[in-house]
Amino acid sequence: MTDFTTFNFKAPIAKALEAEGYTKPTPIQEQAIPLVMEGHDLLGIAQTGTGKTAAFALPILDRLCRGETPRPKRGTRCLVLAPTRELASQIAASFASYGQFLHLSITTVFGGVSVGRQINRLVRGTDILVATPGRLEDLINQRALKLSDVEILVLDEADQMLDMGFIHALKRIVPLVPKDRQTLFFSATMPKTIADLAGDFLNNPKKVSVAPAATTAERVEQHAYFLKAGAKRQMLAHVLKKPDVDRVLVFTRTKHGADKVVKQLAADKVDAAAIHGNKSQSQRERALKAFRDGRSKVLVATDIAARGIDVPGVSHVINFDIPNVPEQYVHRIGRTARAGKSGLAISLVSGEEQYFLRDIERTTGTDVDRVALPTEFAGDAELENVGMAKPKGSSGRGGSGRSRSGGGFKGHGKGQKAGGKPSGRKPGGGQGQKPAHAAGPKSNPKPSNAKRPRTRGKAPRPSAA
Repeated sequence: MTDFTTFNFKAPIAKALEAEGYTKPTPIQEQAIPLVMEGHDLLGIAQTGTGKTAAFALPILDRLCRGETPRPKRGTRCLVLAPTRELASQIAASFASYGQFLHLSITTVFGGVSVGRQINRLVRGTDILVATPGRLEDLINQRALKLSDVEILVLDEADQMLDMGFIHALKRIVPLVPKDRQTLFFSATMPKTIADLAGDFLNNPKKVSVAPAATTAERVEQHAYFLKAGAKRQMLAHVLKKPDVDRVLVFTRTKHGADKVVKQLAADKVDAAAIHGNKSQSQRERALKAFRDGRSKVLVATDIAARGIDVPGVSHVINFDIPNVPEQYVHRIGRTARAGKSGLAISLVSGEEQYFLRDIERTTGTDVDRVALPTEFAGDAELENVGMAKPKGSSGRGGSGRSRSGGGFKGHGKGQKAGGKPSGRKPGGGQGQKPAHAAGPKSNPKPSNAKRPRTRGKAPRPSAA
C-alpha cells in the first residue's frame, strides 16, 4: 500500500483527501480501511495520534454515499459514541473534512449545551450522529431519537468510556441498535474488561493492532524529576519559562487541582487556561481554541477532558500529578510527538507517586530517565526509594500505593490522613464502638440487644440521601 488511491474511494472523498494533503495511510488506516469496506466488524487497537478516526470515518463515508437509503426521521444511519465532548467534536470535524464534497448530514450531541437545539436538529434525522453516551440517553428518553435505523455503530476510545463509568450506559444503548449492523470498536489499550466488552458487542470481528497494549509513544523522550510536593509549583514555572518550550499540556488528577495550577501559574506570570468537566462548553471551547491558535501556550487539563485534544505541535507534556493508572500515562504522553515529530514528557514525582511511576514503567516496559534538579532546586530534592526498585503487589490502582507508604514519604494530598483513613471520619469512631458492644452481653445477655447498635447504625441512610 503506497497511497490512498488504492482504496478506490468515491471521487468526492478522494478529492477531499487531496485537499487535506493526505497521501500515505498510517498503519492503522492501511490495515483497517479494507476490512471496514468489506463489511466486517472490527476490533482496532492503536495509540492516540495514529489516525484512528480516518481509519473508520473514510470507509463509513464511502459506504453511506454509495447507498440510496433516505435519511431516517429522528434517527441516524451511523452512530459514533465517544467519551468526551472534545473528542466528539473532533470526530465530527474529521467527518466534515473528509466529506466536504458529499451531501451527507453530520450532527454532534453532547452535554453542556442546550438540549432543545439538538432535538430540533434531529427532527429531520441525520446520516452521521456523533454523541456522548449521557446526552444520547437523554435524547432517547425524551423520544427525540430512535436507533432502529442504525447501519454502522462505532465505539471510539472504549477504554476511556469504561474509565468514566459509561459501561452501564453502553449496555443500555447497544441493544437499541439493530443486530444486523456493522460494529467498529476502537481502543488505545486492551485490558481484559475491554476485551470482554468487545466480545459482547462484536460479531466475528477482524482484529487490527499497530502497537502493543500500554506501550508508550516511541518518539517521546521521558524525564522524571524527584522533588518535594511543595516545590512542584516553582519547578513547573521554571520549566515553562525555558525558550524551547512551545506548546505545553499540563496534567493534574483533579478539576480543583487544574484550577489551582492555573492560578499559581498566573501568580508566576505564566499565561495558562484550564479545561475540565466543571467548565462550561463555551469555556472549554475558548480555552482549546486559544491553545490551538497559539494565543495560550499552556493548557492544564484532567485526564477525562484531555481525550479528544488533538492539537498539532504540542512540544511538551508535563505530569504535574502522576496518574495512578498506567494506561492514563500512555494517553497523556500520546498528546505530543504526533505526525512524525518528537516530544518531551516530564513527570514531577513526589512521595507516594514513586509507586505510580514504578507501576507505569513495569506496565509499559519503558524506563523513565531520572533527571537531576536544577541547582536552585537542590534543597527540594527527594531521593528515590531504592527499596521500591521491584515492588511487590503494588498495582498503582485504587490507591494501593497508599497502603504501602507507611508514612515514609511526604507530599500527600489534602485530606489524606496517616494510615489511609478518610479525613471526614471522626477520630476513633470505629474503635470506640467495640468495647461498648463487647460489654453489652454482660448487662443484658439477650442476643437481640447485641444487634441493636448495627440496626440503628443503618437507619440514618435514607435521610442522609
